[in-house]
Order: sequence, then C-alpha cells, then structure tokens
Amino acid sequence: MKRNLAYVLLLMLAAVASCSFTNKNFENDDKDKLLLDLITYVLEKGHYEPKSLNDDFSVHVFEDFIDVIDPTKRYFLASDIAEFEKYKYQIDDEIKNTDITFFNVVHERLIQRMNDAKEIYKEVLETPFDYSENESISIKYDEEPFAANREELKERWRKQLKYATLGTYDSKISKIENGEVDGVEGDDSKVAKTPKEAEEASRKSTEATLDEFFDFVGDLERKDWFVQYINTIVDEFDPHTFYFAPEEKEKFDTSMSGKFEGIGARLQKKPEGAKIVEIISGGPVWRDQRLEVGDEIIKVGQNGEEPINIVGMRLDDAIKLIKGAQGTVVDLTVRKVDGSLDVVSLTRDVVELEESYAKSANIIKGQEKFGIINLPKFYVDFNDYSERNAATDVAKEVERLKDEGMEGLILDLRDNGGGSLKTVVEMAGLFIKDGPIVQVRSKDKGKDVYDDKDERIQWDGPLVILVNELSASASEILAAAMQDYKRAVVIGSKQTFGKGTVQNVIPLNNMLRSNEHGDLGAIKITTQKFYRINGGSTQLEGVKSDIIVPDRYSYIDLGERDQSNPLGWDKITPADYKPWDGYIDYEKTIADSKKRMANSPQIKLIEENAKWLKAEQDETEISLNYDTYKEEKIKDKEQSDYFKKLTDYDSKLTFQSLGYEEELFTKDSVLREKRNRWHKNLAKDVYVEEAVNVLEDLKMNNIKQGKLASVKN
Repeated sequence: MKRNLAYVLLLMLAAVASCSFTNKNFENDDKDKLLLDLITYVLEKGHYEPKSLNDDFSVHVFEDFIDVIDPTKRYFLASDIAEFEKYKYQIDDEIKNTDITFFNVVHERLIQRMNDAKEIYKEVLETPFDYSENESISIKYDEEPFAANREELKERWRKQLKYATLGTYDSKISKIENGEVDGVEGDDSKVAKTPKEAEEASRKSTEATLDEFFDFVGDLERKDWFVQYINTIVDEFDPHTFYFAPEEKEKFDTSMSGKFEGIGARLQKKPEGAKIVEIISGGPVWRDQRLEVGDEIIKVGQNGEEPINIVGMRLDDAIKLIKGAQGTVVDLTVRKVDGSLDVVSLTRDVVELEESYAKSANIIKGQEKFGIINLPKFYVDFNDYSERNAATDVAKEVERLKDEGMEGLILDLRDNGGGSLKTVVEMAGLFIKDGPIVQVRSKDKGKDVYDDKDERIQWDGPLVILVNELSASASEILAAAMQDYKRAVVIGSKQTFGKGTVQNVIPLNNMLRSNEHGDLGAIKITTQKFYRINGGSTQLEGVKSDIIVPDRYSYIDLGERDQSNPLGWDKITPADYKPWDGYIDYEKTIADSKKRMANSPQIKLIEENAKWLKAEQDETEISLNYDTYKEEKIKDKEQSDYFKKLTDYDSKLTFQSLGYEEELFTKDSVLREKRNRWHKNLAKDVYVEEAVNVLEDLKMNNIKQGKLASVKN
C-alpha cells in the first residue's frame, strides 16, 4: 500500500510542479485564494473518489456552511438567507476561479448579526422569565425556519435563553428548598433566598455566560472563519477528509506523538452541545467515571468561574475552552444520555497512551482458564516500526497467556477505532497458517492483496472477537478476516462502525516551489478503500457479528452511515483463501450462543435500556414550564435509577493479572488500580461471560486442541 501511495503522491507533486504553482502565479491573490486553489487541486488529483464541482455540490456547500456558522438559527434573518441565495449555484464556479465572494459576504453579515445579537440578548434578559407559563421549545433546530424579522429573532432568543436558564433556576430553587447556601457563604448579596431572587440570579448568570462567549467570539479572526468555510468544502468529499490549519496541524502531530494535555475525551459537534464520542483510557474522564460516551457538554467553566454556554459554538472553540494546562480544573455542565443534567469538575492532566496499549488478563471459571486481550487501537510508530506496536504487543500477550495455561482466547476490539494496516496483517497472521488478510484498492487502480506469508501459528486454539458499533477500520479488517476464515466467532453489535477507507496527511507547503505566505497547514485526504478477502467492503455495512447482542447504543446513530457524505459500499472480486478447518461444529456453537442470549434477563434489560435512551434522544420538544420540567426530571431520575441495576450484574467469573504485571504492581500502584477497575468491570460484563461460554463450546469442538505451533516472531 505504501508503495502505491508514494507513487500517487509523487505524481501529484510532479503535476503540481509542472503547473508551476509558484508565488508569481498568485502575487495578486491573497493567502486564502491560494489555499483554496491548492486544496481543491489536491482533492481533485488525490482523493479516492473526487466530487464533481457542479451546481449540486454548490448547493450542499451553501446549506452546510450556513448550518455550521448558525446551527441554532439565532443570528441570520430570512432576508439574509434570501440575499445569499444568489450564490447558491455559483459556489462551484467561484471555487474553480479561486473566488471567495460568497464567503466574504456571509462572513461580513455574520459579524453584523452577532453584534445585533449582543443587543438582543441584553434586552431579553432584562425581563423576568415566567416559569409558570405553559410553553415549550423545539431543539430540532434544523427544522426551524429562519426568523422573518428582529421581533421573531428576539422571541427565538427569549425561548433559547429561558431554556438555557431553566437548569440554573432549578438548581437554585432546590438549594433554597433544602436549606443550602447558594453562592458565597457569608455574602448575602450573592445568595438567592426566594424564588424571585433565584430567577433574577439565574438570568444574571446566563447573561455573564453570554458576555464571556461573545468576548471569546470577538477574538476570532477572519482566518478562523475561513477555515470553517474550507472544511465545509472539504467535508463534501467524505467525513474523514479534513483541512488542518497550521495550529491544528500542530495539535494533530501532538496527538500522534501520544501525549497531550486535556480531559481525555473525543468530542463531536452537535446543535445541543459537544457530544462525547470516545473516552481515552487513563485520562481524567476515564479516571473520574462520571462521564460516558453519548453525554453532551453544554457549558464549560474554569475552576469555579461562571461557565460559558457552548451550544452553537464551533467545536474547535469549545475544545479550546475544555482543554488546558496540566493541573488546572475545568467545570463541565453535562446533559447525560439519560437526559439528566450534571456538573462534573475535572483536573486536566497529561493524557498518555499507556492505557491505549494492549493489556491482558486470565479468566478463571471453575477448573478452566481462559485469556482476554483488550486492544483499544492498532497503534504504531510510523517512523520506526521496530518500536512498540499493536501486533508485537498482542503476540507478547498471547505468549504470556499461553505460558499461564489459557485454553481459549478473547480478543476485545470494542471501541477500537482502528490504526495501522500493517499491524492488522501481522496480527491476523498470529491465528492462521498463511493466506490473504485484506484487499486494498487505490484510485483508478486494481486491487492489492495483503497476505500473511508466515506459516507459523502462535495460537490455534479457540478464539472469540468482541466488537461493537465503535469498532472501526482496522478492527473491522481483523474481525472480517477471522470471520471469513471461520477462524473466530465474532460477538457484538448488529454491525460495526463501517469505516472502510484510509487517509493520508499531505502538508500543503510541499506543494509549492516557494512560499511567502507562511505555513499553509495540511490536508488529511481519503486515498484508498479496504475490502474483505471475500470481496465485500466494510464501508457503511461494517462487519455483522456472528452472534448479535444489544448494547445501550444499539439504537443511537454512531456509525459511518450516520456521518456526512460517506463513500458508498461496493465489492470487488474475492481473494483466494481456504476457511479454517479447526472447528467441528462452528455453526452449532453460534446457534447455541444465540439461544443463551435470547433467554438472558441481563440482555433483555440492556435492550430495554437501549430503547429508552433512544426515546430520550428523540424527545426534541422541551417544556419551559417549571412544574412540568420538575416532573419530567423526576421521571428521568427514576428510570435512570432503574437501569442502574445493570451494573449489579455478576458473571461469577474471576479475573487475574498475569505474573509479570503482579511484579509491576509493587512499584506502580496506579497500574494496580487501573487493572483492578478493569477486572471489576469485566466481571459485570455479560458479553465477556458469553464469550467464555463460546470458548468452552469451541474447545470441545476444536480438532487441533493442544497442538499449538511454534511462536511467531
């Protein structure tokens, strides 16, 4: 793959050079036009499936850019949109001619409307909110029209601010009812003692938050908004193609190095706030345990200071507020996946990748011993493959588990977002004799087949792979290969994430002979697609588990198919491979497991919880009546408490660290705490319990039981 990619990039660079992209060509153009020209050229020549710059493309950019900068429709008027409409079918022509008139017009009007908004929210917050009134607000902003005039816009602001203030008001009322001090003890001027004072204090709190937000936005430069415009264009190609401004490229490089300062969570922009889509093991969020995937951050405060509402804020700007230096405290107001609100204070820290590395444990069930390896990602040092990587680490853990007497292996790829293709091929080779693992196709080229050519097998015993909706890319390649060979039983979600593409990062400065504009950043571009050895793509469809079990995210949109502009599914010719012949009753093992899962009370409760979470997520009409708000809050709390019994489950399995880790614990108490927590969670994990049951069945049906081959280097 690298050879072919290098060839493609070489052709691109040569073509750029032949086109004489020098500063002389752009001496009359500004940096923005140069940037636009370079990026569209790279997309056209290098993207796996470039889009045609036509009227349809223009319409998508038009609509998406407006949505990016005004997602809650509280800035632009309908008349503004009508004025912008004349560019709706011209943006493609502007891009071809390196014209940025549309951006300039929209940006100028946005700044004007934001200045107007400062006056509007001040006016709204001068009048008390009547929480006894029966009214509601729709938070499905994409279905709302733009306000026709200033009066309608002011009414929209009133409802949004009443909604934003309701939670603060409830908190103050609760403190009054419970006899708690609200504010600074001993300073009566800051303590709300009556409902009227609580309402007034809540409005002042919201006003202070908005003041800080607009001060923050006021610091943004024109180039910051232009990056949003560029990425709106880039995002039309596929959800994984992205432009990095210079400072964002530095952050990307930092993240690839394995260390960064923050809270340890990956966020996704939503109209209602910043949604947590991944929690990084070992980070502050992971250690704190109060936040989970699906929670939405709606306000951010700094060490007890008044929080800033980030609803409608650019994700990059929200992240800047959330991230910070090691040792500092950030206060996050969070809407939980069950609909409840909570304030979680976290101490920022250096987030290291140690907990992203492979780890293993012994599983004891009666007189039997099994092994589990958790692999959070397919990591690798691209500059030095001899350094620590996922394939060599998993090989070490397999050997350690064998030495301690394991009779079957669980490879846990849940929440594994992927990584290095080379490590996938090598890792798959640990479990089969030899043969193809994955097929790769580049733009306008035939397929390349990546094989395991080493005939040695490190583990030929029973194997189960655990996946879920967040298992993506490289995880899907490994699970698919083992499934196609019938080497392992795949247990998990109905289908995995569905990312069957590969990206490469291209520094834009490399595209110029000389450059007087400074650092131009880089573009991450989709260049290839992965395919299973049976010929099918993992794109969109992912990998369908042999044994499908629900989890709490079963009905929530998380996959590639739910992203913007994903590439489509297709298939190619299958590779030449022969299924594994080590299991006698492979199909019967799967059928027996399905019967157990269908009769499991814990699985039924998980399914019930998943449906409830989906219903809560679909509730987009929110009451602004305080009594109704309290009633709904109590119901949500009762339902949430009901599902907490999911965590009371006990599989009766025993989990033990391996001998080499036990020795490390004497010097590393933090590692001991991490492993103890992991083992505690595994003991409550019904999926791991069923994986052990499947291993028992496979062990009984394994032709090659006890005939382990030599260790694979």
